[in-house]
Amino acid sequence: MTITLDLIQTVGLAVLVFLLGRWIKGKVNFFQKYFIPAPVIGGLLCSLVIFAGHQTGAFEVEMTADLQDFFMNLFFTGTGFTCSMAILKKSGKLGAKLAVGAVFFLVVQNLVGVGLCSLFGLNKLLGVAMGSISMSGGVGSGASFGPTLESFGADGGTTIGVAAATFGLLLGSITGGPVAEYLIKKYDLKSSGAAMEKEEKTIYPLEQNKFFNSVLLILTAAFIGSYISKLLKLTGLSFPYYVGCLFGGALIRNIADARGIELRMNEIDIISNTALNLFLSMALMSLNIAKLIDLALPMIVILLAQAAVMMLWAVFVTFPTMGKDYDAAVMAAGHCGVGLGQTPNAVANMAAVIEKNGPAPTAWFVLPVVTVIFINICNPIIITFFINLLK
Repeated sequence: MTITLDLIQTVGLAVLVFLLGRWIKGKVNFFQKYFIPAPVIGGLLCSLVIFAGHQTGAFEVEMTADLQDFFMNLFFTGTGFTCSMAILKKSGKLGAKLAVGAVFFLVVQNLVGVGLCSLFGLNKLLGVAMGSISMSGGVGSGASFGPTLESFGADGGTTIGVAAATFGLLLGSITGGPVAEYLIKKYDLKSSGAAMEKEEKTIYPLEQNKFFNSVLLILTAAFIGSYISKLLKLTGLSFPYYVGCLFGGALIRNIADARGIELRMNEIDIISNTALNLFLSMALMSLNIAKLIDLALPMIVILLAQAAVMMLWAVFVTFPTMGKDYDAAVMAAGHCGVGLGQTPNAVANMAAVIEKNGPAPTAWFVLPVVTVIFINICNPIIITFFINLLK
């Protein structure tokens, strides 16, 4: 039996998958502790059911995924709006050092992934899927770059990238604390005792016309980004379409900053996160689980190696370059979170260290801002370079 879903039915299933994931996450502390996204939980369960139907011959499911790319591009356009150079300047020289280290580590992650895939006799592009695509890029990046990898012969690139990113969320949360505790004890580091600074974010009341204007702004940025994508193709490299959308959002944000125009970022975040949840739900519920079975052992080895390399980098690169003080140790913990998981993992890692050992105001401001901006901007470019090198 074949179940065929049209456009509306596919989106409807994605909504149900998200709601299921959100309900399960609300009931299971493990998912809350390690910041596993609701669409990942529900989507993986759905894909397992579809996989069981395929394996038993009971049923097949055909979906209409035309809106999947639309939601993906909308999300990355919204992400581009976070790339504010005006905010970045506030981090000063310390932020510049962290940026260089974080960007260079993206290259290291891909070299580790590609090198280990070579040892296992796997397609080297899968090493990129288990490198900065999934580790620093996260689930959204894994689902976005997967089809590009598959088009160049890396069978199962999407499934492997998403699975690696999901595992990375767990690794990012359990590695940061031990790294910080090791550094604090070894160097007998103490908090300065200063009050922790929090960035004040203006929250505007929801008004129909102004919210609609934010929707129009994102769509306009995506429109501009579509032409940036055309320009990127002139380089001869295979940039995914969404990279142009990301730069479109960044362009609008920085023009607004330069002209003193305050954007309603809370509304842009709402639109972006809505698009992300729907995109991830649609991408994950259609994963081909069968692609993971043969790669289970090599994949675990590669991801554990990525975690070990991240911890070593945090101790021997991030910590020294950030000043070898208490704030530097907190930033090392945060870098483990964002380098293997996502920004919430980094913030949670730092918050846990701060709660136990005292405030770290510099780390609290610098690391999330710098890593979000530079990883969002540079990771797609570095990934594209590796894909074009290895395809």
